[in-house]
Formats: sequence, structure tokens, C-alpha cells
Amino acid sequence: MDVTGHTPLPPEAAPQRLTVDLAVSEGPVLLGANGALYGIGDDGVPGDAVLAPLKITSITQKPEGGAQHPNGDALSVAGSFFRNGGGEINVMMQDVYAEWPYENPGIDDYLPKVDRIVKEVAAHPHGDRFVHIPFNEPDCIWYDLGVPDRARYEANRDRFFQDWRTVYRRIRSLAPDARIAGPNETGYHTRLMSDFLAFAQRENVLPQVVTWHELGPNSLRDFQSHHDDYRAIERRLGIAPLRISIDEYANRRDLSVPGQLVQWVSMFERNKVYANQAYWDAAGNLDGNVVRTNIPNGGWWFFRWYAGLTGDTVRVTPPRPHTVDTLQGLASLDASRRQAQVLLGGSDGDVDVVVCGVPRAVFGRTVAATVAEAAWSGYEGQHAAPRVLARALLEVAADGSVTVPLRGGHRMSAYRIVLTPGGEGTPSAPAVPWSASYSAEDAAITGGRVPAREADAGPGGYATSGTKTAGSPGTAADRVDFTVTVPADGRYDLAILYGNRSGAPATQRLLVDGADPVTVTYPSTQNLAYRAKRDLGVELSAGAHVLTLAEDDGEVSLDRLDLTARTGPPSASYEATLADIDGSPSYDYSSSAGVGTGALVLRDGDRAVFDVYAPRDGYCTVVPRASAAVRLTLHGERLTAAPDRPLRLYLVAGNNRVALTARHAAVRSLDVSGAGSTDGTLSYAAASATLTGGAKLVDSAHAFGGSCVDDLGDSPASAAEFRVHAPETGRYMLVVHYAHDDRRDNGHAYNTDILSRTADVTVGADAPRRLTFKNTWSREDYWTLGVPVDLRKGTSSVTFRNATGRAPRIGGIELARVFRPS
Repeated sequence: MDVTGHTPLPPEAAPQRLTVDLAVSEGPVLLGANGALYGIGDDGVPGDAVLAPLKITSITQKPEGGAQHPNGDALSVAGSFFRNGGGEINVMMQDVYAEWPYENPGIDDYLPKVDRIVKEVAAHPHGDRFVHIPFNEPDCIWYDLGVPDRARYEANRDRFFQDWRTVYRRIRSLAPDARIAGPNETGYHTRLMSDFLAFAQRENVLPQVVTWHELGPNSLRDFQSHHDDYRAIERRLGIAPLRISIDEYANRRDLSVPGQLVQWVSMFERNKVYANQAYWDAAGNLDGNVVRTNIPNGGWWFFRWYAGLTGDTVRVTPPRPHTVDTLQGLASLDASRRQAQVLLGGSDGDVDVVVCGVPRAVFGRTVAATVAEAAWSGYEGQHAAPRVLARALLEVAADGSVTVPLRGGHRMSAYRIVLTPGGEGTPSAPAVPWSASYSAEDAAITGGRVPAREADAGPGGYATSGTKTAGSPGTAADRVDFTVTVPADGRYDLAILYGNRSGAPATQRLLVDGADPVTVTYPSTQNLAYRAKRDLGVELSAGAHVLTLAEDDGEVSLDRLDLTARTGPPSASYEATLADIDGSPSYDYSSSAGVGTGALVLRDGDRAVFDVYAPRDGYCTVVPRASAAVRLTLHGERLTAAPDRPLRLYLVAGNNRVALTARHAAVRSLDVSGAGSTDGTLSYAAASATLTGGAKLVDSAHAFGGSCVDDLGDSPASAAEFRVHAPETGRYMLVVHYAHDDRRDNGHAYNTDILSRTADVTVGADAPRRLTFKNTWSREDYWTLGVPVDLRKGTSSVTFRNATGRAPRIGGIELARVFRPS
């Protein structure tokens, strides 16, 4: 099995070897490393459909009403977190203060704030699922614990210990069962940790959770020694092992990058510690892994894979353990499901994944191997369901091993290998289209600039595909010429990784061999280095071509181009045996045909939930590959689906959770195809709305009707009412086109403090429903938010209001039946 799908990189002398030993358990899968600091900005940001699949064990947020950031309040986001299966919320208590570094009015000022925070948390219905972090980075903030001078250190240390004891006892006096975490330094320092644990043990103020940060690249090298040193201190002091939480980890250049994330997650999961990604940019996108409100990027898919590990993790031996930016991995074995999974990445080139100790009683004499790739698509770049690169049946060697070759790997990608028992038949060979990538730094650049890559600029540097990036051209004559070569005549998908800080959609002219320019529009991003992805198509003949991106309007930087041969409409098969489950379904591997991973047998009381990607809002074709009828639930609509019969279902852009139940059916996969057809949707431009109470219609070039509703809200009388006509009674998706760019600058050097807006939508005579609209980076960039609604046949109203604040600009709405018969 030669796994490939890209133009291969120059091979090394021999493939690297990553060894997985299924016979050596490391304990039950924890899923502790999937957390995020300020990963949730508001209830609904990010959306439920991207939160629930990740099974997030912990997040860290500020106390309610804290002044450090304009959103991300722990109690405000608790509903969103807990209803989507979240574990617990760390409260960063000192984020009650506004300045960074925190202003220091003294412990007497802090204690009343502590009182309020603890009382509010204790009153929450899930108060037992919060953890208090009294001090944040005390080695730098307030106490200066990193000073080399011993006498100064001891004086500062003793002051910190006194305040720790005071605050600890204050918290416990108000909430005796409250869990407290600390000391929470910027990094691991054995001097302070040794002193802290000895003091806390002596004074009976030990934290229930021990925290520190691992933020630099060298943490990939040093964390294991930090962990081992900490555990040694516990043993020396006779302290029973405490839970460890690395409540900030990774640099900017790591976030959103699957090949980087696998390095961090593997070491945390191996040691069974909890960990939250650091907050480097904007709240509400799971620290760079969610695009807009509901759209996965490559990093999200890696964490979705991580959330899919079940059973026990097993020993993984990489070529160079504890080495920065190298091939690393983690793996699991679930004997009850008869599945093994391997996640790996972080290195270019060829890899042999050698899986040892394959238990014959679980897998038999052959295994079905499925290999898929999650690539880097930028921080704001959408990523479809990971492409399956290979499916094959492999013989288990006499020594109990199986070798899975991975060829032409990419350092920024993560890969998943799934092993299941081999059955009758042959897995379908995946269609892996020709694909090639072209770095902007290697293109011919006229004008503009080519600075060194952001990732080399220190902890705040952003990820880039190459070593440099093509800066924004500045005049009409400036251009970037990419020389590409394609193998055959045909249509090619062109993906452009870019940044746009123009404050509005920017444009460039795309020319193929200098002819027939086409305008490419780039939505806004946070800044020039915060990459998004623009997808379009080009017709190319076999051979070499020059693709030119020339200056037009706005400021754009370019990272790379991806060209992929188009083989048909977008499609994916979602394997049933890898779906989330409720109940006790069984796993049938008697046949390896189709997706190769067997079938999930559903009976009464069982449920399988699939995470289905859609490239845009619209209708797609969904086919359940099953032995009998199944009941399918999407957006609250429930219908019976015949086996292998296509359904026309409305999917929102990004992730959609599709649930299947059955009386008794063996389900192999859920097959989804289509680019999102708008045929059959009802569209209503802003100009069709009736406006009252100060709301007004204004010109907006990028709204789909050329105008939008503005100045909506701040009064009970302010409203925008759309009269809509439903052809039949039923469940519809209401898709709102909106824009806004509310911000509050708190003076942080690296956080972009964006705000969300809300609106109450009333459909007919139903009760109002509050919707949250994430910041779109500019007032002229229109995103969509989809929400299911029920409509009666005939004419009714859809009304937007916000009596207490500003609603977003509304560029129009669309309505579509969730299920539309073909």
C-alpha cells in the first residue's frame, strides 16, 4: 500500500520508522489535551455542531464580568459548553482585572473580587464543574518569582505564599468543596514548584489541580522532564499524585496546524494530563481551529480524530522522542470495538508505521487499513472531510506486526491510520486526485515584499507553509507569477491561502498565461498573517502554465496555491464504525467491501452520529449505506431513509451532525456529495424587509442584494420584518446573511478583542429566539448563520429585534426545507 496523493517530496535515504506497540497499554484514553483558553467567546460562538464532536474535557475562561477581555465570561459560556458534552471550566480569577500585566492594587482589593467570583460560581447549577485558578503567571505578575537573586526570590516567594494561603482559605470558607488550581507559572520552574508544594502541604492549602504553562517550542523537548520532575517532588514529599493541567500550551505557529498539534497532544495524552491551547488571537474559535462560527479547518479535524480515540492508548516510539518539530504520534486500541487508531505527523517525507503486538484474537490474520490526511488550511481556511488516501487489506506477519507505508508526507499535516479486522471482499480504492502545492516565496514576484516567515519571529509568529511569505503588492503593476504544471486537460480546483487586512473584501486579478483576467475576491481576515483559504476553479490544458495574481484593490498577502484535479462534485464517505455512538451497537467486520471498516449494527436504543461537512449552505445528496431502513435526524427533522436511496438534505456551511437510528440495520457508511445547491431555497434581500424604530436600509456593495439593514436594535421599537411564503408546513433552515465588526481594544499586544452581536428572531407567533453573531472582521464581510425553524404553509413573518443592544447588519435571509424530495 503506497499512500500518496500529492506531488512527492524528495525522499530521505530511508523512511522514518514510527513504532506502535498494541501490547503495551498506557491506560484509558483521557482526551485531556483538547482544551482551549478563551476557546468559547459567547454562547453560540463557536456553534454547537463544532463543539459537541470534540468531547472537550476543559476550557479556561475569565470570571463573569471580568474586565480583562470583552467576552468569554465563564458563566455566560457554561450553557454552551455543558450542553455540548464539555467537562469542566477553569476560572482565571485574576482576569477580573482590566490591564495586562494586571494592575496591582493589593490583596485587600483582590479579596472582595474573589468573594464575588466564588459565590457566583457556587450558585451555578453546575458549580461543581468549575475550578478556581486564583493566580495567573505569578512568576511575572505581582510577585516576580523568576529573579535569580536568592534573597529577593525568597522575599517574593514568601509574599506569594502568604497571599496564596489567604485566597485559598477565603475560597474554601465560601465554598468548602471548591476545587483550586495553581501555582500556574508561565513555565515549569523546579525551584518554585518544590517550595510551593512543601509550603502548601505544611499549611494544608494544596491545590486539587496543579497547573503551569508550556508555551515555547522547547516545551516539545522539555515537557517530559518537567512532568517527571514534578512527580518526583510529589513522591519526595509524600503527596498523592495530583491532577496536572497545562492550562496554556503552544505558540501561535502551532495552533490550527495538524502536524504541530499532534506533537503537543501526543505528549500530554501519553502522560495523562489535561491541557488547554493558548489564547493568542481572538476568542470564540477554539484557539484557531474553527472558521467563522461552524466551519472546520485542518486543526479541527485533527481534534475530531483525537476525540474518536477509544479504549486504551498504547506505546508509540517515534524516531526522535522529545525533539522539537519532528515526527510524533499517539495511538489507541479498543478491543471491544476491535479497532486500533494511530495519529501521527510533524515531518516531511516517507514514514513506515510499524504496528506490533497485533492481537490475533481481536483482529484475526488480516487487517483492513484506512489512511487519511488532515492538512493545514490556515487559521480561517475551511477544510473538507479529511481525504482518504488508501484502503487495503494487510496480512498480519508471524511476529504479530503490520507495516503501513506512508509516502510523501507533509510536515504540517496529520495522518490517521485505522486498523479493523479484515473480512470478505476488497475495500474500495479511494479516488485520490492529482494535487500539487506552490509556495508564494518560490513564485516570481514583481513589486511587493518577501519577509521572513512569521513563525520565526518568536512566540507570536504565525504559521506559514514555507520559510517566507509574499507580502502585499502595492501598485497596479505588481504581481505574483506561479509556474505550474498539470498532467492533463481539465478543470482544476485552485485554493489560495492568503491574508487580508484591508478592512473590507479585497480583490486581485487572476490570469492564466496572461489572458482573460478574472477577479478574485478575498474576505477579510484578522491580519495579513492570519491565513484564510479562497477556493475557485480554473480550466487548464496539460503542461506548464503561469498563474498570475495581480494587484487590484486592497492589501493581500499570499502563502501558497494548491491545485487539485477535479474528478467530480465534492463527496465523502463517513464510516459508520468510526461514528459517535449511544447505546450498545455491535461491530460487524465480516465484510471489508466499500469503506473497508465493516458495519455498525444498530438496534432499538442505539444511535450513531456522523459529522458531515458541507462546502456551503445548500442541498447535498445523502445516501445511507445500510442493510435496512434507518431513521435519520438532521436539524431537528426526522425521516425514514431507505437503504442506499439518495436523500436531498439541506446542510449548512461547515459541520452538520446527522444522527441515525434503526430497529435493526447494519450501517456501513453515510455517503454525502454535492457542492451545496441553492435550487429550491427562498431568498429575501434586505430591501424587502419592513423597518421600524430607526432601522434603515443602506447601500452595501457586498450584500447579496446590494443593500443591508443597518442601525437595527437599541430600542424595543426597532425591528426588521421579512414577510416570507412557505410552500408547505415543516422544518426549514433559516440562513441569515450578516456582518459587523464590533471590537473593544483592551490594550493587549497580541489579543484581538472582538465582540459578538445578538438579535432576537421571531418566526410567526413563536416565542423570540436569541441568536449570537460572531464578528466578521469588517462591516462589509457577510457571513451566514443557520438556525432551524418551523413554518406553516403560506405567508408568515420573520422579525429581527434587539431591545438592549445593536444587532448586526442584515444583508438578507434564505429559507429552505431541511428535506426536499428529489
